[in-house]
Amino acid sequence: MELLRSNLSRVQIPEPTHRIYKHECCISFDTPRSEGGLFVDMNSFLAFGKDYVSWNYEKTGNPVYLHIKQTTKSIPEDRPLKKPTLLAIGVDGGFDNNEPEYEESYSIVILPDFVSLPFPSVELPEKVRIAVDTVVNAVGAERKEQVAAWTAEKKLVSEHALTLQQIKSGIVIPPSGWKCAKCDKTENLWLNLTDGMILCGRKNWDGTGGNNHAVEHYKETAYPLAVKLGTITADLEAADVYSYPEDDSVLDPLLAEHLAHFGIDFSSMQKTEMTTAERELDQNTNFDWNRIQESGKELVPVFGPGYTGLVNLGNSCYLAATMQIVFSTHSFISRYFSHQSLKMAFEMAPADPTLDLNMQLTKLGHGLLSGKYSIPATQKDATTGDARQEGIPPRMFKNVIAASHAEFSSMRQQDALEFFLHLVGKVERASNTTPDLDPSRSFKFGIEEKILCPSGKVGYNKREDCILSLNIPLHEATNKDELEAFNKQKAGKGLEENDMSSDEIVRPRVPLEACLANFASSEAIDDYYSSALKGRTTAIKTTGLTSFPDYLVLHMRKFVMEAGWVPKKLDVYIDVPDVIDISHMRSKGLQPGEELLPDGVPEEVIESAQPVANEEIVAQLVSMGFSQLHCQKAAINTSNAGVEEAMNWLLSHMDDPDIDAPISHQTSDVDQSSLDALLSFGFAEDVARKALKASGGDIEKATDWIFNNPNASVSDMDVSSSNSAQTPAQSGLPDGGGKYKLFGIVSHMGTSVHCGHYVAHILKEGRWVIFNDDKVGISTDPPKDMGYVYFFQRLD
Repeated sequence: MELLRSNLSRVQIPEPTHRIYKHECCISFDTPRSEGGLFVDMNSFLAFGKDYVSWNYEKTGNPVYLHIKQTTKSIPEDRPLKKPTLLAIGVDGGFDNNEPEYEESYSIVILPDFVSLPFPSVELPEKVRIAVDTVVNAVGAERKEQVAAWTAEKKLVSEHALTLQQIKSGIVIPPSGWKCAKCDKTENLWLNLTDGMILCGRKNWDGTGGNNHAVEHYKETAYPLAVKLGTITADLEAADVYSYPEDDSVLDPLLAEHLAHFGIDFSSMQKTEMTTAERELDQNTNFDWNRIQESGKELVPVFGPGYTGLVNLGNSCYLAATMQIVFSTHSFISRYFSHQSLKMAFEMAPADPTLDLNMQLTKLGHGLLSGKYSIPATQKDATTGDARQEGIPPRMFKNVIAASHAEFSSMRQQDALEFFLHLVGKVERASNTTPDLDPSRSFKFGIEEKILCPSGKVGYNKREDCILSLNIPLHEATNKDELEAFNKQKAGKGLEENDMSSDEIVRPRVPLEACLANFASSEAIDDYYSSALKGRTTAIKTTGLTSFPDYLVLHMRKFVMEAGWVPKKLDVYIDVPDVIDISHMRSKGLQPGEELLPDGVPEEVIESAQPVANEEIVAQLVSMGFSQLHCQKAAINTSNAGVEEAMNWLLSHMDDPDIDAPISHQTSDVDQSSLDALLSFGFAEDVARKALKASGGDIEKATDWIFNNPNASVSDMDVSSSNSAQTPAQSGLPDGGGKYKLFGIVSHMGTSVHCGHYVAHILKEGRWVIFNDDKVGISTDPPKDMGYVYFFQRLD
């Protein structure tokens, strides 16, 4: 005890603003359920596993830790399954999700000798007791960040908060023991901030919740704001305030005053209820999607190094599928596993390693590749009876890689390809000071576009990229006769494909070679400005690669726009061989006898290429009551995609400070990080700026815009007039032969890249393995013809 007293100065009592980690080690995936439990630093509130806590002591000198250990409660084997009374999972009366229950024990541990003191104990200094109680009762930072991400949009300040009139009724609200004024409900209670009425919340779809008394009270009185009792703590921003007229959770900057009106001292209140966002998260992450995926094939689970599953955090399968394949490449394995230990990454990390990309990539690499966490779980799969693994949750990695990105930091489904591009860009920028160690370079290659003008002169446009995005030429289908017969049969019976089973539908089969040939084929560029002819003309563009990467990533453009800009997913099979040879796609550069186009494009030509608002879109928006200027801006910033897209842009940009400024074609108003990402792909700066403006700042849409607007990349910019570009070796790009072997597939199920489910198949040790979130097993039939993104490894 004296040892503890001598170190009291190193113990902090957490404030409401502190991030407290108590569910997962910040440099490994150890948890309180791990053999050694978890150690929470009582000064920084970072958590460490048994094998790593000494490193933190050596680095910080912090000696006092709260040790948390969870052990499984024993459950009788003959315990009958409860009959569900509600259509829900993980709630009372719902389906039994068979999750084990745990008992939690605590102790105070003092390093370096791991001296242990029991907790709770009246003999402990009061400061230690208060600090530990605060940690134990706090919502962990892991949970807080997950809840924050699940909330799709940031809460806004209510327009009613600053003008709220409170009735002087003399009501004083007690700190506990609340009950609905109109029924017997004692949970999910809301305090109306105008008159002090305590009423129950809405009735949920499954019969849980309240009896709608709070919302009915609003309809009767129009009193706008209510706060959920049980969510009020010293951290007032975390309280659940709801605005009925705005129909949303909101912020009340005067909440302290509004509570004081009813005698509530928020500083002494404890959290006893979930907020709306927490409840929504709880319902969504408890639902196991894999239990409703009945593929009909027996999955043989596989365990060991390189076979670790990733827990779905809620619509995070796009991240899981991508990272499983990325960490199957030698470049990422070497950078974040073989040649960088966890201790090395931790020693280089800042004070908070949870915010360091290098640390979290190393943590994820060791988690996936060490085999430490790829072991059969104690509980078998409830639906199949098979051994399963629990997998590791990539929460901290997701928080770091998605930082400041509005979409990836949400809990919405995302495009796996867009995430891959985002990952490559972040890793490359993080490796600026050590480019030789940059693993993302293994995906990079050079692209060269040759422009042949009718004058006979040529221009060359060079850039770098890390994906080949391929259109699918349906006219090259190899089963045209079967397709024609199927379509005739379907038309004769008056059937839609929705009325037919999957086995009955005949889909086009297009060879991958046809997609690659289409990419490399000549293409006419209309309205091209020729600096040789000093006028507009039609030129011929051909595209090739100046280098071949270590890993070739092929993106199949299965999502296309139909008439009216309606997105559609092509229902098509791509016949992908195990080995491809793209040697014929190498660009040869300036050839003997070729004459380069003169330098320079007149300013008026560049000005004439600036985007102009579509008059029909503008007219429709103006008829809805929007101003002409706002409508023009909306059309331009959505590339004239359509009325709905322009409307969405308008609604989300009405509060922009420059919304009323005249339209300017200056190029200084794009996000610098997005611009840097496009520049890292090798696009010219003026083209990248134009693409970002045309796509509303979306990197993936900007990339597509450049690919779909060749005029922008060649006719509206100064085409290279010399052949002095660096060779692949000089520019640091990998290069080699053109033969590649297929080793990874990201497949997508669903009608849009922003919904559905992603799965990865990876060739490991001579066999295909499926990675479906935390399920890892031998694949009996890898869907080589149904991939969305294909990963190839160069053979030489």
